[in-house]
Amino acid sequence: QLQASGGGLVQPGESLRLSCAASGFTLDDYAVGWFRQGPGNEPEGLSCITVSGSNQFYADSVKGRFTIFRDNAKNTAYLQMTNLKPEDTARYYCAANLFCSVGSLGRNDDYRGQGTQVTVSS
Repeated sequence: QLQASGGGLVQPGESLRLSCAASGFTLDDYAVGWFRQGPGNEPEGLSCITVSGSNQFYADSVKGRFTIFRDNAKNTAYLQMTNLKPEDTARYYCAANLFCSVGSLGRNDDYRGQGTQVTVSS
């Protein structure tokens, strides 16, 4: 299972770090990605990091603001989010797959967490 945490209510321009902890399997056998989904919306893939951590991929909507990284020793991946905007408000999910594909996140993941809510509002 995957457990996402770290969401909350923040003001525009602030930062949050989301964590994705794996249990029951070894996360470093998988690429890890993050996607978000608002009410009534399709999943939006945000970022993905390869097994080794040497390659990261981002959607244009978050490039330059979000950073994905992983600590395989802790079986955990992270999404550092900066300069948050109201349009970033959504429920954020982490997912593990054999391969990195930002556009496919949220649709047919091998593992998926339950999500953590991020609300950006003044």
